Amino acid sequence: MELQAVPPSVLHPPMSEKAIRARKKYLRQKEVKALELKNARERNRKKLGLKLLSHVFKKSKQSDGFKFSFQIENEVREIFQTWADEVVQEFLGSLEERWTWHRMLTAGDFLSLRHIRDQLPQELVDSYDKFQEQVDKHLSPVKARKALEEEGRKIKEEEERKYAERTVDDLTKLCMKVSAPIELVRKAVKMAGFTNKMGRPRPISILTSLEDADIIKWYAGVGRRWLDFFCCCHNLKMVKTVVSYHLRFSCILTLAEKHEATKIECIRHYTKDLKVPDLNGNEEVHFPTEKEVKMMGDKNLSDPKPVDGALSLLLIRLASDEPSHSCIGHFCDKTDTVMYRVRLLQNILNVNPADEGKWVPRMSAIHESLNQMCLPLCSDHKSDLYTGKITLQDLDCTSHVNVD
Repeated sequence: MELQAVPPSVLHPPMSEKAIRARKKYLRQKEVKALELKNARERNRKKLGLKLLSHVFKKSKQSDGFKFSFQIENEVREIFQTWADEVVQEFLGSLEERWTWHRMLTAGDFLSLRHIRDQLPQELVDSYDKFQEQVDKHLSPVKARKALEEEGRKIKEEEERKYAERTVDDLTKLCMKVSAPIELVRKAVKMAGFTNKMGRPRPISILTSLEDADIIKWYAGVGRRWLDFFCCCHNLKMVKTVVSYHLRFSCILTLAEKHEATKIECIRHYTKDLKVPDLNGNEEVHFPTEKEVKMMGDKNLSDPKPVDGALSLLLIRLASDEPSHSCIGHFCDKTDTVMYRVRLLQNILNVNPADEGKWVPRMSAIHESLNQMCLPLCSDHKSDLYTGKITLQDLDCTSHVNVD
């Protein structure tokens, strides 16, 4: 990983103008949707009330009225009172609606003109004055305007405070920026054969000798190790792109080459999440799904496993008549094992790991003595080795079997 001392604004940059506009647009859409739901509830409540009143009126016309053994007037009055209180509380809670209604009720105020008031009955003038007092009391535009101005002032002060803190932090603090060596990751992807010279996914022909589940597990082991190892990096998004696009479609193309099918047919069969059935017929997902990769965020780095575990080797199943051996996994006593031959990446590519011009710098390489070695493994340890949960260090490689 690459470490660099940077100001805090580099790790947590302020929102761009485009992002601010997008956020405001999203909030407006959210408000419109909430208003539509509110109007839908009111509309449905109105329809229900009209149906009830229509039904009651129809029944009352057909008979001499309703006769009940109990009184329901109090219950009905309580329901309508509750509805009315809810409507009033929602209305008074909105400053914009109070402002709008005050403007509508005070517009065209011709009764305030003296030469008109003198020509009207005093009772009408007094009633109008009392009504205006109640309007000003409950829908006071001054209070609403002050509340809106206060809310805007608080928002502006909060923005200024955050800007001041961000500026001071940039001048007085330095943070550690951790970045994944994305160029080395791309070089490893190209060297291992995930992509062609143009950087597009391509199949790995040597994997076609494996079972479908093992092919997917091998790709999943490489992808998950990278995602877990670089989870604390600032540019994790670029690693996620490599895993979710290059590795995923290289796996799909490898499966398509094995079964002599097209990419579309392979996606239709396995889906983009690369689901495979287990022994019981249930679907298993070993490769990180697109949604899972997209939801991954920054995490803390804690005791990471080697990042290139499954990338450096292949296990080729052997059709052998050898008697069954015990699994060479530590503390494993299973005897229902299968013989696998180890194939190392540097031998497949015929590359010397010491040559940094052809090998990826700082990428691990397994010792040459393990190449072509035959290892008896149970299904669990074989699967864990492919998916990167264990490495060759978790196996007793001294108990290998010599098979011609």
